Amino acid sequence: MMDNKKLIESGILELYVAGVLSEKENIKINKLAQENPEVNQEILAIEIAIIRLTEHKSLKENKELIYKRVKKAINNNKQVTTIRNNPDWSSYYGWAAALIIGVALFWSLSQNYKLKSKIEIANNQQKELETKLEATTNKITKAKSIINILRNDKLTQVSLIGQGDYKNTHAKVYWNKKNNYVYLDTQGLPAPPKGMTYQLWSLTLNPLTPTNLGTIEDFAKNTDKIFEIENKNNSEAFGITLEPLGGSKAPTMAKLYTLGIVTNS
Repeated sequence: MMDNKKLIESGILELYVAGVLSEKENIKINKLAQENPEVNQEILAIEIAIIRLTEHKSLKENKELIYKRVKKAINNNKQVTTIRNNPDWSSYYGWAAALIIGVALFWSLSQNYKLKSKIEIANNQQKELETKLEATTNKITKAKSIINILRNDKLTQVSLIGQGDYKNTHAKVYWNKKNNYVYLDTQGLPAPPKGMTYQLWSLTLNPLTPTNLGTIEDFAKNTDKIFEIENKNNSEAFGITLEPLGGSKAPTMAKLYTLGIVTNS
């Protein structure tokens, strides 16, 4: 048995991949590939090269390159595996047939590769659609949940009216005193400027005492603009101010956007 380098350079492996060797030779190469990682790697490299060749070059170019490579393999193969002392011209017809078979095989591999690519693209598109469908389903479920919450006739509703320079804004609070949560509808507020955030305050009026209920995070990402916020205070009013990111300890009255009095507490 020749060493790996001579075997690889002989062109026999190309003929093995093309499927034109005898059954005995195929068994021999297959066994060698299983026992020898270097030979197996070369066979894989040839298969990949065939796919890339047929994928990126015209059929005419493929035929020319395949012809040159198979011709070289034939010549090299004759030198190492000749079993006749005298030339037999009929063998060349066999090699011509092998060349045709090889071209057909390369074309088949190319088409198979393209088909696999299309299937992979279709699978990716299906996964993308499934992801979008799941996201839409989650939004619908969330919307239904919000609707059910807001339809609760035991909620205390407080309309927050626009103040001063922000008179065109508005918001609404739905307060569930039983579970100590408010549901803040901010659909009537513009997106806060960069570096700023809205902050909700619970107010007692006499004396006027603001209590921070937290900043409104992810305003832009929340498409329904309804936020659930805990409120354990005995609120007499609610206000929304615009504050720097992270919020403020006390409300910035110059940036008071909306204010509303609890009338049915």
